[in-house]
Amino acid sequence: MQLLHTMLRVGDMQRSIDFYTKTIGMDLLRITERPDQGYTLAFVAFGGGNENGEAELELTYNHGVSEYDLGTAYGHIALGVDDVAETCERIRAAGGNITREAGPVKGGSTVIAFIEDPDGYKVELIENGTLGS
Repeated sequence: MQLLHTMLRVGDMQRSIDFYTKTIGMDLLRITERPDQGYTLAFVAFGGGNENGEAELELTYNHGVSEYDLGTAYGHIALGVDDVAETCERIRAAGGNITREAGPVKGGSTVIAFIEDPDGYKVELIENGTLGS
């Protein structure tokens, strides 16, 4: 079994594609337009996505819907990075919103930070080599 993708509903497709590709550094893999069904899909990923054994992020824009109630069940997406502090600086310089600065988790030494995408979804950055400590 393999995790293939996670889907997020977005209010502005181009804004979300720009965030995940230009700010985060993912690759845009494909866009699927379904005008008769009223939605557009975009898939982004690191490392080529499913073809290379990597999970993908499916961005879904339902035509005419510009915002969603995120609810209380959603937590966050987590991304492993080599240097959390440097990644935060790069994201900040690209206009991204850092909601928790780089540092160890309370009671541990795993280095994390949190950012927020344009639709308000939380993304956790976890420094490679520190997870579980």
